[in-house]
Amino acid sequence: MESQLGEGASVGVEGTRLEELAPEPLLTRDYETRPSLVYERLRQQHGPVAPVDLLGVPAWLVLGYREALQVLQDDGGWPKGLENWRARTDGEVPADWPLGPSLEVNHVLIQGGPGYGSLRTAWDAALKPFQDPGRPQAKRLKAAVTAYADELITLVGQGGGTGVADLSAQFSRPLPLMVASHLLGFPGSQGDDALMDMWRVLDAGPDAEPALERLLATLAELAAVKLEKPGDDFPSHLLAAYPGLSLDELARELFMLLGMVSDHVGILMSNTVVEVISGDGGGVRASLSAGMIRETMNRVVMRKPPLVNFVPRFAAEDTPLGNYTIRAGDPVWVSAAAAHADPLFADHVASGSTISTRAHLSWGAGPRQCPARELASTVAAVGVGRLFERFSDLELALPADQLPWRSSPFMRGLRSLPVRYELVPGTAPGQAPALPPAPEPEPEPEAAEPVLPDRSARQRSSLWRYLTGLIRGGR
Repeated sequence: MESQLGEGASVGVEGTRLEELAPEPLLTRDYETRPSLVYERLRQQHGPVAPVDLLGVPAWLVLGYREALQVLQDDGGWPKGLENWRARTDGEVPADWPLGPSLEVNHVLIQGGPGYGSLRTAWDAALKPFQDPGRPQAKRLKAAVTAYADELITLVGQGGGTGVADLSAQFSRPLPLMVASHLLGFPGSQGDDALMDMWRVLDAGPDAEPALERLLATLAELAAVKLEKPGDDFPSHLLAAYPGLSLDELARELFMLLGMVSDHVGILMSNTVVEVISGDGGGVRASLSAGMIRETMNRVVMRKPPLVNFVPRFAAEDTPLGNYTIRAGDPVWVSAAAAHADPLFADHVASGSTISTRAHLSWGAGPRQCPARELASTVAAVGVGRLFERFSDLELALPADQLPWRSSPFMRGLRSLPVRYELVPGTAPGQAPALPPAPEPEPEPEAAEPVLPDRSARQRSSLWRYLTGLIRGGR
């Protein structure tokens, strides 16, 4: 393999322990503000694979596109599953390591071992009705996404036909969580408290741990309801495909669905809006004006992927990777953001074209590719589409380079997205638009009616009180 090391870089020695390389902290202030510079500095120092420190725990970070594919596509050589982590087995990972709780909720994204295959097959079967555009469930879901998006936009418009709004807090974050509530089959708006707790977990603040406990308890209660009375929703379809799941196991899988559909989709929508209205990347605006929202998002995830680093994998045996030999049991984190910036990949992406490559890694690659990628893409596309249909004008209220970002070991998104807006003429402030008509029911006896917003229940929900408070506070 041709070396990518810069001048003065050190070459890894076979058998050298990761801990002996004195890895530098990754999650610094520089990483939060300009992660691309951190990735490039590591690439210059170490090549396509670099030792880093993740909040006190050493790990390998894969920066090269070719090496990222090598790891992602070889599930046998680079398995998931914390049982493969040598340092954790040896008691060398601190019990209070901040990333521990999120990695120890053993669900389809984290799980390794022989049980993964059947669980993944069940996930694919349970998601298929909602991802296949020809199925009635997918049609109802799309109608519900449109209705939720219109409901949120109308709430923003209560401040007047023109004004200032935070599209992250008031649209991009709540929309996918409302969709997740639809998928989970929460009755009415009863899932809103759970959605607020999911927000707290994602923000990783001081109340994240009790929020996670409440959320898992709520999801276990929902799982018990679905076990006794199945419906046309994701939990019921997953139970039908994998009858052996316990209530706790099902609750963990439902937690994973919330994670897949929420933060990732919300960040994707916000990043797409920024790219379009700021004019960053000529191909982005061109593809949107051509009516190609999905192509627009495809370009955005190459430049600013929401999921910057994947959950860790572990070397099954001592394996050369980049300029180092990775010892068996070492944790390896693949960075999609760094791989997209690798000249081997980035130099082959035409910046001005409206048609872009599908070779990006935003949804992973190989057998562990995200099972909900089509679902997430649909939700994001419908949401972005409704924004640009309902607003005649959107512009950033801050210069693009002053927008506040939040970074974590996994995700990178905006803390807020302040915009000045103007509603399409004819939409009265505070007046809800007519909900889109429900698709004609298919000739299936069990086909359920679309779950559309219950506005009277919304007014009593914690989520709606929070969003309404943002409108009042912004006046």
